[in-house]
Amino acid sequence: MLAIINGLIHLNGIVMAKDKVDKTNAMRALDQLKLEYEALSYPCAGDEVLGGVEVAGLIGESASVVFKTLVTHSDNKDFVVAVIPSDEYLSLKKLAKISGHKKIEMIPVAKIESLTGYIRGGCSPIKMKKTFPTFISDKAKDLPYIIISAGKRGAQIKIAPENLQKAIRYQFADISDVEEVES
Repeated sequence: MLAIINGLIHLNGIVMAKDKVDKTNAMRALDQLKLEYEALSYPCAGDEVLGGVEVAGLIGESASVVFKTLVTHSDNKDFVVAVIPSDEYLSLKKLAKISGHKKIEMIPVAKIESLTGYIRGGCSPIKMKKTFPTFISDKAKDLPYIIISAGKRGAQIKIAPENLQKAIRYQFADISDVEEVES
C-alpha cells in the first residue's frame, strides 16, 4: 500500500522518501488561524475522483474518520453543506429538517466549482467562496480527529473537530445513515 503522510512516502509501512505537500487555500486558512492540523496526501491521477472509502485505504485510516463534504440546495434555493463519514450516506430528510427546509437535494456536479471554488473530489468545508450553513455528522463529536478534503484531489487535512470549529462555523447533527435512504 502506497500513501504519502506528512510529506513522507510510505510503502507497505516503510518510509521511502520525502515529498513536499503543496499548501492549499484550506491549509493556508488554518495556518493563518494558527490551528493545528496534519496534511496528508495520496496518489491521484489527473481527473480521477476517488471515493472516501478508497482514500481511507490509501492513507491507512478507517473510513469512519475520513469525512466527505457534500453541497446541497433547498426548495427555496438556499445552499447547505453536509460533512459526513465516507462510509455513510447523507440523509436528505434529516438534513432538510435540521436546516429548517422542507426539501433538500444535492447540487448538480457541474455547479460545485462555481459555487464553492472547489472541484468534485476535492471539496473542502474550509474556505469556500461563500459561507453556507454547515452541518457535520454528530459521529465526529467524540472522535479525536476527522480527515477532510484539503481542497484538491489527492490532499487531505487531519484535524480535531474543536480546531475545525475555530475555522468554520458548523453544527453537529444526526444527518447520515449507514444504508442509503429513499427520499
